[in-house]
Amino acid sequence: MKQTKVDVKQVGTASRRSFLKISGLTLAGTGLLLAGCSNDDDNNTPSTPNMLPGVVDGVFDLGAGDAGILTYAYALEQLEADFYTRVVNANNFGGTFNTDEQAILVDLYRHEVIHREFFKAALTGALANTAGTVLPSLEFKYDSVNFSNRASVLNTAKALEDTGVAAYNGAGQYITSADYLLLAGKIVSVEARHASAIRDLLNPNTAAFAGNDVVDATTGLDAAKKPSQIITAVSALDFIQTPFTATYLE
Repeated sequence: MKQTKVDVKQVGTASRRSFLKISGLTLAGTGLLLAGCSNDDDNNTPSTPNMLPGVVDGVFDLGAGDAGILTYAYALEQLEADFYTRVVNANNFGGTFNTDEQAILVDLYRHEVIHREFFKAALTGALANTAGTVLPSLEFKYDSVNFSNRASVLNTAKALEDTGVAAYNGAGQYITSADYLLLAGKIVSVEARHASAIRDLLNPNTAAFAGNDVVDATTGLDAAKKPSQIITAVSALDFIQTPFTATYLE
């Protein structure tokens, strides 16, 4: 029997279903300048720190410096936002997930859309009147995901959220602007909540929400990966269909 599509605006927010709500992340950041586009160089700075995002030899390149890192984050947020948009708008969303699960997934959807639109607006403002270009809207496909299967959706979400956390953690060392570093810290804390929520849905009442595959048992620190490692991992998923390069990110 065909399931009725869930109206995400009507999903309840009581008790556990509201714990993912966030505040304070608004489009006020559009006025920030790309302070990382300077001539300063150290061991963590790419060899071309002034390379702004834009088309290089016919293909969009993410660029370098703070502009490159923000564009890199924008690409990842586009992927996460698109994935959750498809999850909550699937025809059988209400049949695949129970009420609590639906509410959590709707929260994740809303957060990722906020993150995506924040980066788009911030980069649009920051790159105005420069040689840089905002990354266009990417195209996606999910041939390996069955949106009618709970395990398929949640395992994909787990991969994306774990990757997102490691991406922000790994990118921090390349950010030169204190404002952007603070912003990345705020967003990665939300992404970590997402990752824990998904892990708990897959393995409820266990320690999997902070498993030793992502949290080092000795240091108590979460995984951190460089942009090159993250891009390789995401490319292997074959979800992103729009070609782009990251020549200037390590």
